[in-house]
Amino acid sequence: MSIEDSPSSSFRRPRRILLKLSGEILQNKAASMVIDPGILARMAEMIRDVHQSGIQVAIVIGGGNIFRGRAGELKGIDRNSGDYMGMLATIINALALQDALEKIGVDTRVQTSIEMKPVAEPFILRRALRHLEKGRVVLFGGGTGNPYFTTDTTAALRASEIHADLLLKATQVDGVYDADPRLNPTARRYDRLTYQEALERRLQVMDGAAFSLCMENHIPIIVFNLLQDHALRRILNGEPVGTLVTD
Repeated sequence: MSIEDSPSSSFRRPRRILLKLSGEILQNKAASMVIDPGILARMAEMIRDVHQSGIQVAIVIGGGNIFRGRAGELKGIDRNSGDYMGMLATIINALALQDALEKIGVDTRVQTSIEMKPVAEPFILRRALRHLEKGRVVLFGGGTGNPYFTTDTTAALRASEIHADLLLKATQVDGVYDADPRLNPTARRYDRLTYQEALERRLQVMDGAAFSLCMENHIPIIVFNLLQDHALRRILNGEPVGTLVTD
C-alpha cells in the first residue's frame, strides 16, 4: 500500500512535514559508534520513501550522540559554550544524513543557523521554502543559533515557520508514557492526548517552549519510534502509530 492510499477515509495526507530526529538514534553503543552507517542508511531509505510519495520533508536532528550542552554544564563546561558545542554536533549529524540521502538519489540542502558557508547554506526561510517546493529535503542544523534552546524548540520553530502540517518526533520509545517505560515496565502509553492534557499531566512530550509553539500554531505532534516496524510509512498511511498530541 502506498502512502497516497490511506486506509482511513478521515486521514488528511500532509503536504509538508517536519521530522525531528534524536541524535541518539544514530548511535550504536554496543559497537562504540557515535554514528552508525547502517542506521544512517536505514533512516535515509525511510525518508526517501516518504519523499518519493510527494510529501515535502524538512528535518531537524539533535546532537546528543556527540555532545549535549546541559550534560557538559554538569561536568564544568560553561553553559553558553556547551550549547554552541551541541549546535555544532547537530550540524555534523545533518551533514552525515545529507550524505546518506544523496547516496540514494535524494536531492538535499543543509541550512544552518550558524553561518559556515563552505559547509552549508545559512538559514533563510524563503530559500528553505523554495527548496521544499522544488522537491528537495531540507535539513536544519545548528539549532536556533542561540544557547538555552533545545532542538525540540528548533523543530517547533522551523515547523511553524515553514507551515508544516505535522511535526513527527522520532524517539527511542514508541510514544508518550505516564512514566519512563525503560525504567517502569508497568508504564502506560497514551494513544492520543490534547495539548492541555499533556500540560496538566506534565508529560515529557517536548520542552515547554517547543510545546507552546506547536500549541499556539495548531501543529499536531506525533511521538514515535522511527526504527520500529516501518513506523514512518505507517503514520503517513493514516495508521495509529505512537502518540498523537493535538487540539
